[in-house]
Amino acid sequence: MNSFAYRTTGLAIKTISGLTRARLNIHGAENLPEGPTIFVVNHFTRIETFLLPYHLHRLTGTTVWALASAELFVGKLGRYLEQVGAVSTKSPDRDRLMIKTLLTSKASWVIFPEGRMVKSKDIMEKGRFMISYAGGKHPPHTGAATLALRTEFYRQRLIEMARSAPDEVLRLTEKFEIASIADVSQKPTCIVPVNLTYYPLRAKENALSRLAEWMVEDLSERVTEEIMTEGAMLLSGVDIDIRFGKPIKIESYLSGRVIQSDIGRSDPIGFDDPIPSRKFMRREALKIMQRYMNDIYSMTTVNHDHLFAACLKKSPTLKIHKKNLKRRVFLVSQKDTKDLHVFFHNSFDKNQDHLLTDDRYNKYNEFVNFAEEKKVVANKGAFLEKEPARFSDTFNFHRSRIDNPIAVIANEVVPLKQLQQRISRLCRQPGFRLKRKIFSFLLKRALVEFDKDYDRFATHGISKPKTIGKPFLIKGDRRRMGVVLSHGYMAAPEEVKGLAEYLGKKGFWVYAPRLKGHGTTPEDLATRTYQDWIDSMDAGYALLRSTCHRVVAGGFSTGAGLALDLAHRMPEVEAVFSISAPLRLQDMTTKFVPAIDAWNRFMERVHMDEVKKSFVDNNPENPNINYFKNPISGIRELERLMSSLEPRLPQIKTPALVIHSQDDPVVDPKGSEKIFKLLGSTDKQMALFNFQRHGILLGEGADRVYRTIGDFLDHIRKHPHRTVRIKGER
Repeated sequence: MNSFAYRTTGLAIKTISGLTRARLNIHGAENLPEGPTIFVVNHFTRIETFLLPYHLHRLTGTTVWALASAELFVGKLGRYLEQVGAVSTKSPDRDRLMIKTLLTSKASWVIFPEGRMVKSKDIMEKGRFMISYAGGKHPPHTGAATLALRTEFYRQRLIEMARSAPDEVLRLTEKFEIASIADVSQKPTCIVPVNLTYYPLRAKENALSRLAEWMVEDLSERVTEEIMTEGAMLLSGVDIDIRFGKPIKIESYLSGRVIQSDIGRSDPIGFDDPIPSRKFMRREALKIMQRYMNDIYSMTTVNHDHLFAACLKKSPTLKIHKKNLKRRVFLVSQKDTKDLHVFFHNSFDKNQDHLLTDDRYNKYNEFVNFAEEKKVVANKGAFLEKEPARFSDTFNFHRSRIDNPIAVIANEVVPLKQLQQRISRLCRQPGFRLKRKIFSFLLKRALVEFDKDYDRFATHGISKPKTIGKPFLIKGDRRRMGVVLSHGYMAAPEEVKGLAEYLGKKGFWVYAPRLKGHGTTPEDLATRTYQDWIDSMDAGYALLRSTCHRVVAGGFSTGAGLALDLAHRMPEVEAVFSISAPLRLQDMTTKFVPAIDAWNRFMERVHMDEVKKSFVDNNPENPNINYFKNPISGIRELERLMSSLEPRLPQIKTPALVIHSQDDPVVDPKGSEKIFKLLGSTDKQMALFNFQRHGILLGEGADRVYRTIGDFLDHIRKHPHRTVRIKGER
């Protein structure tokens, strides 16, 4: 190896990394052992050959060499690869060189057990690993296992012979060009399984492919495909998840009596001699190969594309309702990984309710648009119609990542048996069962989350009883219409219980979510953002949408803002009502919030947290429900919510009711008047009351507000403004 060339490669990779938009995520670095190590890696792109040795060197401090395809060792490229430590798979001294560097721990090795790039990711046949490629099929190679066994065999033999046969030690050290027995590693040989997963996979024309076409005439189909795929990954931005598995210790596979007998033989053993233990080590090599192949593919980082592609592939029908596809992916993606034994992409760290609501992270739309572009599915209104031939294995191997990427994506998660079983079960279930599962899941999750937050934050003498903050559901007489009803800032679901019970008696289903940070302590609220409150509202909407044909969004104060936000993002919301929305605040203390917030941020920067002012006093109208302290950060989040909402009000077209009290001492009623004027709804009403309080859903006269809302909902129930049901969603 030429150390200068190796360093040059590192600099080149660092430069390329700076130019690309690829994001590298490393998991399991704590599994990297010391001593002789072989890294066995799945092989999907040329990127692994150059990227992985560099990053392994950074992590371990050890030189890392790689076995590379013999076809690359041509001309200047071949000479350069040799300088940086790549060895041709057809080199006659390959095994001897690799064992030497492993015995002395001077280098670790990267080996691709598939033997070649597996562009189709088709590696399973009848439950066994079988590598498909342009020339046919073959099982994974046992070369890495054999190399590790031979290394550990000679390591143990050299240590044993040092005590009993010094002449044999001298012979072996000369054969492997090792200066002395002291240079032989005392640490056992290990194989570390490594998985690389790329997301998203979008092969397309890019700057590199256009440059290559300009510079080189008649590019081969294979080279064109590789530049289009890997160039797009590097330039357009891709997450590269590198996951290291637990090391496989090879010494345990050499414990057999026959193998140990050969290790301890004092007479010379040639490198390729047919010793008695050879057939036993072949058998052990097969076991090791099966183990590391299982380990490699069990570490696939599962992403949204995997789940959508697998659900399409597993669907027993050609026509799939779009909502049911999203529901299935939602249910699969819930991270109870103890039974699934899978690793999820970091985009699953957030809750996945967006799959049931507005797809705000564009996971569904991006995948389906890509699938339509590749003619895997056709858009049929509320349905997708899949083309089964696009999931077959008859496509051109070298163009698979361009022509059939959805099948490639689906193939990648085939080895994950528990995941496949869950997907298969869900794909057989009709829509009404999916909705029932989601309803039960969301309701249970809301109650569990409240219990956890209450147990974590509740403080004796400050927190209200659990019944005040607990989310609740009131079941109506039929499932025609539900109302997701949100409480206000510093309050709890108990605040809207009177209205909820009134609507329940009129036959409506009502669900009152608990906004994150509420119903516990002000300290909990201080840690939350308005996006957390939106998530709480969305979960409530998704819960009711899973059991009711139509859903209305409503709320009081901050809850009113959240209801309007939901109506903007979800055109399917049947109607919306806003009670005392806080577009303009009256309280003088809030006017000082920007200055206090700036002061707090400055104190954080100079590490003087003890002089921060995190809360202001609150004198609530309903002390049995509201907090007595108001977090500064919470007021800022409230302002951010309403500021983001205001410019979107004209885009809300759903029927709307706006309610306020003319003498509200906390929230300026002119804010609600502005909301009413800005709303893009043609069917809208405004009702003003003469209460001298903000909390008009409680206390004297609240029944008048209830009746106004009830009349509005009766009107909506009798005059739906959109089609209630889409045939086939069941």
